[in-house]
Amino acid sequence: MLLEYKRDLMMMQQNSYRRERYMKWLSTSGDTTSIIRLCGMGAFLFSLVAFASELLGMVVIIAFDCFCGTRLLSARYKKPLVWTARAKRIFSVMCVLSALIIALVAIFYGDASLKRIAFLVAVCATGLYAASHVVIMAAVALLQPVEKHINKGYYDDAARILNGVQGLKVIGITGSYGKTSTKHYLNRILCEQFNVLMTPGSYNTTMGVIRTVREMMQPYTEIFICEMGAKNVGDIKEICDLVHPSIGIVTAVGEQHLESFKSIENVQRTKFELIDSLPSDGVAFVNNDFPFVANRGVDNVECHRYSIAQGNGGEYFVKSMVFSADGTDFTLSTPAGEYDFHTRLIGEFNISNLIPAIAVAIYLGMNIEKIKYAVSRIEQVEHRLSLKRIPGSYTIIDDAFNSNPDGSRMALDVLASMTGGKKFVITPGMIELGEKQYEYNKRLGEKIAGSVDEAIIVGQYNHDAIMDGLLAGNMEPTRIHAVATFTDAYTLLTKMAGSGDYVLLENDLPDTFK
Repeated sequence: MLLEYKRDLMMMQQNSYRRERYMKWLSTSGDTTSIIRLCGMGAFLFSLVAFASELLGMVVIIAFDCFCGTRLLSARYKKPLVWTARAKRIFSVMCVLSALIIALVAIFYGDASLKRIAFLVAVCATGLYAASHVVIMAAVALLQPVEKHINKGYYDDAARILNGVQGLKVIGITGSYGKTSTKHYLNRILCEQFNVLMTPGSYNTTMGVIRTVREMMQPYTEIFICEMGAKNVGDIKEICDLVHPSIGIVTAVGEQHLESFKSIENVQRTKFELIDSLPSDGVAFVNNDFPFVANRGVDNVECHRYSIAQGNGGEYFVKSMVFSADGTDFTLSTPAGEYDFHTRLIGEFNISNLIPAIAVAIYLGMNIEKIKYAVSRIEQVEHRLSLKRIPGSYTIIDDAFNSNPDGSRMALDVLASMTGGKKFVITPGMIELGEKQYEYNKRLGEKIAGSVDEAIIVGQYNHDAIMDGLLAGNMEPTRIHAVATFTDAYTLLTKMAGSGDYVLLENDLPDTFK
């Protein structure tokens, strides 16, 4: 029971402790009716039937416990449970609720014999195992007022710290995709001249920003680069109300997280909450390569638009761009003139994310030579179109983080541009695309068919859509390989790929997807 509670808590954590998201996962994962859970319910019911003795019921329960316990103890997850203070509170409440239920049953249905009490405890624990989803949702609901009170205290403390840093300039970065890479690039450039703090990893929620401020902000910090993520309207504004940015960057507005946003218009409105929150003397940098950025007017602050292509109406745009094994050489046109840059980054999407970082550095008065030096030293962000050369073997193009329709297209273009060996792709497809889930994954399959020599499709979640796209793109069935897990994919890859070949890892999926 306790091992299952821990697994359920891990899934609740991966769903951001939101009961509605956890319920949605339950409805799509089939976890409530899995074979192992049905066996647990069977053991529970069998122990209660009239013709089964308590001894026989205990034998069945113990047999089930041995099988299920071994399975849970040996299970490995991509993102294991992190025992945060909140996770510990939820687990404690789950245990207290369970103990109360077991105690009440033992009191009302037991007798003085230890054997009878032991039997009732075993039966109740088995029943609670089968109903663990109900237990965890009850625990989260009971703790909701407590969590709200605790979070309010954290929020007020972060606001106090921010108000105490004299002259702090806050740069907000948001977008459907590209914001994390842009954050890293901007941080590397600005560090040449300023004392900079950025939100680490994917700390892009209100609580992630609060944690960054409370744990990392220093009195001498000059610039705070704040990544702002969102899955619902109002999420960006909530962060802006705390940190009060004066510079805002919108990297993209695309059909990401349509499951929660419902429409591209809602995505646009939410991303531009950052720009709408800027003070009158603030400045915005927005990416005109995306139609739902280009068609959104900005009249509350000074606004600079950028793009990869000159024809998209950007003040900042790339005049020329050449990829090589050493990275990318490109010429950037700016209102102040044209400048040549070299970077270790590859891929059009990475250069697109680099442009606003350069533009903000110029706006803040940095010397162009310092900017060029920093750009040449920028390291590829892990899992975002980063190259990993395996000595004597193939080269991995790692784009495993949070794939999206535009990013996957650009990643496949990078793979297609590579010369010298065979080209492989390993992908489970894209998620959180709402009603367009099938359509975009089919398009991904069609793009793969024209870009690679061998395709390895992982899992069942997007299997049918990608397969339909591969076949529509006239890819030979013998070059298509479907596997259950990434472990199976890597095993197959070692048999097929060799020296000089290229392997694109396009997206990874958390444990909540099969």
